[in-house]
Amino acid sequence: MTDSASPVPPGFETTMLPHLDAAYNLARWLLHQQQDAEDAVQDAYLRAQRSFHTFRGSDGRPWLLTIVRNVCYSRLRQNRRATPAEEFDEDLHGTVVHPAERNAIDWREIRAAKLQAALESLTPEFREVIVLHEIEGLAYRDIAAVAEIPIGTVMSRLARARQKLEAALKASAQQESPHEL
Repeated sequence: MTDSASPVPPGFETTMLPHLDAAYNLARWLLHQQQDAEDAVQDAYLRAQRSFHTFRGSDGRPWLLTIVRNVCYSRLRQNRRATPAEEFDEDLHGTVVHPAERNAIDWREIRAAKLQAALESLTPEFREVIVLHEIEGLAYRDIAAVAEIPIGTVMSRLARARQKLEAALKASAQQESPHEL
């Protein structure tokens, strides 16, 4: 009896599944929408599974993130959306929270929202190096492999991305009144 589904190659799960969160984080930052990111990661994992026989090395993270990045950029080129999908709002359906705890949560959310807005204001090539280095903790050589650019370009792009991020955060802070936050 033959199964039409392709079998999982030996070692695929132990090599690639630990990087699922990193794959999703990169896709989420590049595509902005949860559902789009989930679809891209699923597509990337299927592609990785089909071509796992070409994988050479011990750390599958850069190899997988390269596939995720390529899937995301392909989707961005093909599927520019006119209106973003509305996401589920946890606050509307959440549990009751003590006022002091709510204030602390609001404070963290405001800071996180400002950082996210600043990150999203960066162009994709700057945003991806920040996400890969600062959030995912990839080394320069791994970022170079994922983004298919020289290490020197990774370093200069990361430096410029940090400057642009800092400028965006400063501009956001200057727009606030002293009584906010």
